[in-house]
Amino acid sequence: MQTEIDHYTYRVTWSAEDREHVGLCAEFPSLSWLAKTPTAALQGIRRSIAQVVTDMKANGETIPEPLAERRYSGEFRVRIPPELHRALSIRAAEQGVSLNRLVSSKLAGGDEGR
Repeated sequence: MQTEIDHYTYRVTWSAEDREHVGLCAEFPSLSWLAKTPTAALQGIRRSIAQVVTDMKANGETIPEPLAERRYSGEFRVRIPPELHRALSIRAAEQGVSLNRLVSSKLAGGDEGR
């Protein structure tokens, strides 16, 4: 069980509202764990996920696949207003790059296309 839950995507953040650290798991977005320290928040969410996975198995439910183990094609569609599409196409042409390269760079936070 421990190895299975090790493949999930965990994050610990500060909650100003709760004044505690929050442990989160991307594959189980409805679950969280509050604790005084980041380490305790991570340990708590991991224990919670282990229990949920055990319960899901016992009930014959489908267990979420870890994000890190999913296959990604590198392609996705996004709808944007025609005016933005035009503006991005012009900017890409002016820079001598493809629209795909310009948008990829912008999504990655790169300097290209600024």
